[in-house]
Amino acid sequence: MVTYDFTGKVAFVTGGSAGMGAATVRAFAEAGAAVAIVDLNADAAERFAAELNAAGHRAIGIGCDVSNEQQVADAVARTVEAFGSLDMAFNNAGIMRPPVDSADETAEAFDALVAVNLRGVWASMKHELAQMRAQGSGAIVNCSSLGGLVGGNGRATYHATKHGVLGQTKSVALQYGPLGIRVNAVCPGTIATPMVDRMTAAGELDPDGAIAAIPMGRLGRPEEIAAAVLWLCSDGASYVTGVALPVDAGYTAQ
Repeated sequence: MVTYDFTGKVAFVTGGSAGMGAATVRAFAEAGAAVAIVDLNADAAERFAAELNAAGHRAIGIGCDVSNEQQVADAVARTVEAFGSLDMAFNNAGIMRPPVDSADETAEAFDALVAVNLRGVWASMKHELAQMRAQGSGAIVNCSSLGGLVGGNGRATYHATKHGVLGQTKSVALQYGPLGIRVNAVCPGTIATPMVDRMTAAGELDPDGAIAAIPMGRLGRPEEIAAAVLWLCSDGASYVTGVALPVDAGYTAQ
């Protein structure tokens, strides 16, 4: 596996206590970065931070609802206060609702998806960028989805939010490139995470059917998303910005 040296760097990961977020937190920490684990579940974030600190890494856990801009601002401020800078961010927090006929979707369901998946990325980038602008450097990776590249039967609003993340990513990349700040997105396919486990248990996802639709014939691993995020944050991607990178085993190539 490719390794990186992020010694002296500070990373900020939303939705960081489980799944792709947790895998990315662990990868950043093992590469030498100090990490802020930002999650709606404050207890889980703090437990994970304690585990990493006990292993000799540097981490803090921060409870945060990314749909609340003030909580996001406070989380960024706490990170900078604790570690002195903010060099890398993975805006990963997101939710999914059960599939629904678009003629029957409620405004409440629409607003909930937009609040986390789109407003949450907006708020996170806004406050990350303010700090990175002051520093004159930084790298942000937003979590979109294969749903940001294709449509999805019964999930129009989820896919709309993930398309919106790509619009935000590309536009901010253009604006902040001259300031030394790179902004990219990853578009994960179906990854073996607690969210996918919950969808399977609820009958919302047929794992065998999902695997059959994937050219490489398997679900992805959270660590494979983390590897893409770390590359996009590294000097190896120093000339890469405004990209929507599919990490989906070829699904969107079909």
